[in-house]
Amino acid sequence: MKHRIVVLGAGYAGAFAAGSLARRLSPADTGITVVNAVPDFVERMRLHQLAAGRDVASRKLADVFAGTGVRLRLARVTGLDPERRTVAVTGEDGDGELAYDTLLYALGSSAADHGVPGVAEYAYDVCGRSSALRLRERLAGLGEGGTVLVVGEGLTGIETATEIAESRPGLSVALAARGEPGDWLSPKARRHLRRAFDRLGITVHEHTRIEAVEPGRAITAGGTSVPADVTVWSAGFTVHPIAAAAGLETTESGRIVVDRTMRSVSHPDVYAAGDSVCAIGDNGRPLPMSCATAGLTNMQATAAIVARLTGGEVPATGLKYHGNHISLGRRDAIFQVVDGDARAKSWYLGGRTAARLKAGVLTGAGWGIAHPTFGMPKRKHRLATAPDRAGVSAAA
Repeated sequence: MKHRIVVLGAGYAGAFAAGSLARRLSPADTGITVVNAVPDFVERMRLHQLAAGRDVASRKLADVFAGTGVRLRLARVTGLDPERRTVAVTGEDGDGELAYDTLLYALGSSAADHGVPGVAEYAYDVCGRSSALRLRERLAGLGEGGTVLVVGEGLTGIETATEIAESRPGLSVALAARGEPGDWLSPKARRHLRRAFDRLGITVHEHTRIEAVEPGRAITAGGTSVPADVTVWSAGFTVHPIAAAAGLETTESGRIVVDRTMRSVSHPDVYAAGDSVCAIGDNGRPLPMSCATAGLTNMQATAAIVARLTGGEVPATGLKYHGNHISLGRRDAIFQVVDGDARAKSWYLGGRTAARLKAGVLTGAGWGIAHPTFGMPKRKHRLATAPDRAGVSAAA
């Protein structure tokens, strides 16, 4: 019987991982199934552009995996039983159950409301394609002078505020930041960011904590009312509680605790990648939730899975950041170089050159998803021993 690999989620981490596994493992003794709730690959790094009115093409996952040997199951994951090695799903075909020998958990994240009243009822976000389209429709309905408040000073908040301000100059855009936007950047890069805010007419409310969202406004911790026909919530991410509920060892926030190879410390037949994993980087600190982390962790997880199944030595792929790349609309951006401890160096790249570089990164990521088995070797790895039902081959 074939060794059953199930990949949960087809975002940047899951889609790349499935393609990598299909590229490197022989289909003669390995079966790969990807479970995803929606039929399209979602380019999360472009969702703020989609929300602001730009045309962002979508790719059907069925087309992405066509001819790769990867089986796509369109369904929502509802539960996980790591003792029985099964995943519960529900979809158009009804409820079902998938058995696995090796599981790669890459379900990603969603917007975290942090318990702030009114966020779920009145705020918008750009964490998914459907929510970005909902925001797009709402922005299109705002008249001249409409007010938009983006809550959150991280990469998502900055990119969303600048994209909306540039695409919809008739709107009044503001950013609410708990501290100083870009406070992790070098002094020169922070000045560049400030000039971009001024150029786009974005009002920045520094050291402002939003404690409630209501129709037409947001309320700060000090009780001040901030006008907002539309509030966009980008104040962090949260993961689904499925992993914790299933008994996997997780952090308090629900992210799966893994070893250096992205293997669950509590269940060795489970690996994790992307926002769902609590991975320690080469600098000894947890990697943040980001698309870059999705790339780093999925490469390490797939390398470990392939090595253990084929009897090879598990390599240690790099878990190190080289910089932060922030879009500031279509024609401006910042690329901030960081050191081994992820601290900003003095040098940064800004302006149109940085914007073209960021566009190249986005294009490259999209191309990689669309060609999951590019460079496929003529001879794929066979399993070291006959597949069993112990989670991995005997060689592990």
